[in-house]
Amino acid sequence: MTDNLKQPAGSKPPEPAVTPPPAQLETSFAKKPRLAATKSRRRDIPKGLWTKCPECAEMIFDKELEDNLKVCPHCQFHFPLCAKKRIQSLANAGTFEEIDADMTSVDTLEFTGTDSYAAKLEKHKSRTGLKDAVITGFCQMGSHQVALAVMDFEFLGGSMGSVVGEKITRLIEAATEQRLPVIIISSSGGARMYEGMFSLMQMAKTSAAIAYHGRGKLAYISVLTHPTTAGVMASYASLGDLIISEPKAMIGFAGPRVIKDTTQSELPKGFQTAEFLLERGLLDAITPRRQMRERLTEYLDYLCVAAPSRTASK
Repeated sequence: MTDNLKQPAGSKPPEPAVTPPPAQLETSFAKKPRLAATKSRRRDIPKGLWTKCPECAEMIFDKELEDNLKVCPHCQFHFPLCAKKRIQSLANAGTFEEIDADMTSVDTLEFTGTDSYAAKLEKHKSRTGLKDAVITGFCQMGSHQVALAVMDFEFLGGSMGSVVGEKITRLIEAATEQRLPVIIISSSGGARMYEGMFSLMQMAKTSAAIAYHGRGKLAYISVLTHPTTAGVMASYASLGDLIISEPKAMIGFAGPRVIKDTTQSELPKGFQTAEFLLERGLLDAITPRRQMRERLTEYLDYLCVAAPSRTASK
């Protein structure tokens, strides 16, 4: 039908097509750079300079975070703090004397899993620079001579094995003999599964040492940090004359799922936080990390009357 249509007289011939031929089209597109090939203007943040706060999502300069004892300056979130840094923040400068520094764990049960216990010990020793999950010793805190134990969660989750239990027990016994107060900073996932029953025995041993220390009317302050759970919380961590905690620390015995399945009941929101436990009387106080040294010194002033120095007791 279109073949029968004729061009009217005096009309202009049709203009050529605007779209170029396929060969020319491919050439024109090839000249344009692809989006993926262009360089991004976004500057990468060098590692080791900034840390993102998991609570408020603010970026914190690492030097500022270190100077603030690993506490977020924006929302006061408490990052994990290693044992050595914590001792520096609590003890008078140059007064800490470590004891039993060379005591190390052994693989008595020859435990094997995805990796052997002996291999895990060596890995964590090289990574943390520690021999085990606790550092014990004596120091001056304010005007008081104190027996101090600080756990480090970075070493196998701060788990309590034979060495941790033995070092803490020896410290408490030495403090009892020298009539000194004891302060233990706990951070642990509980008893060390790689040592089986040997780790569970530490619960009774450390608790007995605390009881013997208490019979001498000597002070014991337990400080709980995030997290303090399971066998440690079920033994010496919950036996203090004063039990204080850092803000928002997770404190409990078993995990929420285990408790829910056992009790067959709905659990209150945040029932394993320091704030929840303070309201119900398990804790005596919640103290921010930057105020911890000052508060502990004040508590020692109340609990210790004319406490003899370590040298004088000898």
